[in-house]
Amino acid sequence: MTSRLLKDLAAQGLLPAHQVMDQATLTWIVRHRPAVGVPPAVLPHRPVLLMPEVTWFANTELADSIHGIGHGARVCVLASLLAQEHELSRVHTTALCVAAAVHDCRRHDDHADPGHGKRAAHWLTSNGDTIMAALGQRLPAYAVAWAATAIGLHDISYEAFTPADTRAYERVPLLIDLLKGADCLDRYRLPLQRWWPDLSHLRVPIPGWLQPVAFDLMARSAQARLNGVAHHEALTHALQTFTFGQ
Repeated sequence: MTSRLLKDLAAQGLLPAHQVMDQATLTWIVRHRPAVGVPPAVLPHRPVLLMPEVTWFANTELADSIHGIGHGARVCVLASLLAQEHELSRVHTTALCVAAAVHDCRRHDDHADPGHGKRAAHWLTSNGDTIMAALGQRLPAYAVAWAATAIGLHDISYEAFTPADTRAYERVPLLIDLLKGADCLDRYRLPLQRWWPDLSHLRVPIPGWLQPVAFDLMARSAQARLNGVAHHEALTHALQTFTFGQ
């Protein structure tokens, strides 16, 4: 009988289009925690938590997948911590957090799905007012455009940028770099170690304290979710296990 566990399917190259965390895979991930240390007793910044809605996903089955609501919310948390570390302005930070929360909403599946960034960017541009209202955020139109640009490039490697991509990148390079960084840090959820964060692909420095935070945030929120807790409560519970400064 073929295993249905993500870790086994990944090892066999048989991952399905719709991939949901299971207890055995999460237990395996936790047992193989990388040597990134532990979070400091007090983290230097307080994060922002924004969560995408189920109906925002192009395929609502993916809302509970490894690219679903939990992933978007964690990337938002990590992006907000990076924004504060890099001393972004309020409007830049909000644009980054919105981009992080919704960056994968227009995926068709949990594989590479080329083009999902550009689809999500177009979707945000077309539905900006509705999305901002639902998230409880306010941004001027030019900052929504920044967020859309970051989303449109988050899934394209720097080496694969077209001339048009490069021109777009040059408009808001730090937002794009930080979204890529936050997205990368949540790769600990993936069921093969070789898919976990490789910071050498990034253009921004990642503070050492943030890697163990990213791992624990993923592990604790995913475990709460497997225990039957709703998405928002799962992320809230995970965040409550940390102590934050200002």
